[in-house]
Amino acid sequence: MARAIMSDIKRDHIHKLLSKGKRVDGRTWDEFRQVSIERRFVESAEGSARVMLGDTDVLVGVKIETGTPFSDTPDRGVLSTNAELIPLASPNFESGPPDEDSIELARVVDRGIRESEMIDLTALCIAPGEEVWLCFVDMYVLDYDGNLFDAAFLGAVAALKSAMVPAAMNGKGEDFPLPIRNTPISCTAVQIENSILFDPTLDEEKVAAARLTVTTDENGDIRAMQKGLEGSLTLEQAKRIIETSQRLGRDLRKLIG
Repeated sequence: MARAIMSDIKRDHIHKLLSKGKRVDGRTWDEFRQVSIERRFVESAEGSARVMLGDTDVLVGVKIETGTPFSDTPDRGVLSTNAELIPLASPNFESGPPDEDSIELARVVDRGIRESEMIDLTALCIAPGEEVWLCFVDMYVLDYDGNLFDAAFLGAVAALKSAMVPAAMNGKGEDFPLPIRNTPISCTAVQIENSILFDPTLDEEKVAAARLTVTTDENGDIRAMQKGLEGSLTLEQAKRIIETSQRLGRDLRKLIG
């Protein structure tokens, strides 16, 4: 996400605490902030969820309608993921067309869902090459205090798991739940000097050198990864993040059910 200017005093304070093995908010290095998930938040959507991760607040809506499949996948439904960084959520967000931050957020969430094969897209085919169900996942950032990747991912997964395909409205039989195969979870960590911190706050993101988001499935298998920021990670740091993401993913998955 956009990195605003941070005062030297605040930066030094974070570094000094980390040198003592502490974080500004008192959490351990692998501890997530409090997570709140409210499903079916928007009645007019086929599926929706509002997620609060600490003070980061994300609303996700799922819209499902009929349409034409892509020519290279004539027997599969379509998944489309978009993110909007609302200016009221942060002074760093601006109105207008999607910027690189919103595009990256949408791609990370989309890749984790798609590569984990969370949705059985073949079950969304109505007539091969002619008509399929189109699934649109729209993410709206309402308040930003760090780690949009995991907050948005939790919201997208929860919204998809609550979604119903509106078959009756479209004359295609009875409504049915979106065909879900598994529940992927993403976990994001940042590197600040020699420290690795999961679920970074906005202030921690501003001083971080590197970021890694790891998406795993129920078996702990890695389904997607995204490296961010300009710094590098050692092999041992990357392994530590992956192994911790597998462990934390199991706990976060219980919140979605």
